[in-house]
Amino acid sequence: MNIDHIEFSNILVAFGLTLFAGLATGIGSAMAFFAKKTNTKFLSLALGFSAGVMIYVSFVEIFIKAKDNLIESYDEVLGTWITVASFFGGMLLIAIIDKFIPSAENPHEMEKIEDMTEEKRKKSNHLMRMGLFTALAIGIHNFPEGLATFTAALTDPNLGIAIAVAIAIHNIPEGIAVSVPVYFATGSRRKAFRLSFLSGLAEPIGAIVGYLVLMPFLSPTMFGIIFAGVAGIMVFISLDELLPAAQKYGEHHLSIYGLFAGMVVMALSLLMFL
Repeated sequence: MNIDHIEFSNILVAFGLTLFAGLATGIGSAMAFFAKKTNTKFLSLALGFSAGVMIYVSFVEIFIKAKDNLIESYDEVLGTWITVASFFGGMLLIAIIDKFIPSAENPHEMEKIEDMTEEKRKKSNHLMRMGLFTALAIGIHNFPEGLATFTAALTDPNLGIAIAVAIAIHNIPEGIAVSVPVYFATGSRRKAFRLSFLSGLAEPIGAIVGYLVLMPFLSPTMFGIIFAGVAGIMVFISLDELLPAAQKYGEHHLSIYGLFAGMVVMALSLLMFL
């Protein structure tokens, strides 16, 4: 695709995929309301799968595309250096965001539905605060994820679909993390779902802001820098959040099986479009 002539239809598809990924927090909310026990094996496999997709596509597809664009803009040596610097810059960005989110409110400190004991339920003010801060943390955290999904989908819709699905899977536990404490604090499924829903909107908002700010400057050079940064963001999310969460939810081997399956599915999907 010529990034100098991106069609409006591609923008709509990219935004739609980002919206889908963000609102997957609602699936986590529904699981929290209607399940008496967290399906840890399913979540462990799903999170491992999501990590596999994101790691594979970051190194095999996104990083390579970024490098090609930057080499085209400069030369092989300088273009490669800028690609690597942008990759680690993306990792640094998401690491800084995580650093400023207190661990108690971090959306990746996983909640289990059955862990909400009667004693915890009585502490409604604490639970409500936990739910509100978790929603805020998710909103901040999902902002660069929205930009990542949007950018990938804008340049390659097939790649965007894979990334959107992976991020949607990883947003399911975030929906649980928001809705469980709010639900037990208020007794209202509607309030809990609404807060979870709003936190998921950070991803499409990230896409809109990214589009408005960056599109006027979207040259092969800018695209290469953004794409390399996106690869760094997704690798960091996978290694720092998805795999540890998958292992916490279930058995170690299940998360690795999910990781392997995610890589295989992503590899096959890319081979189909050669």
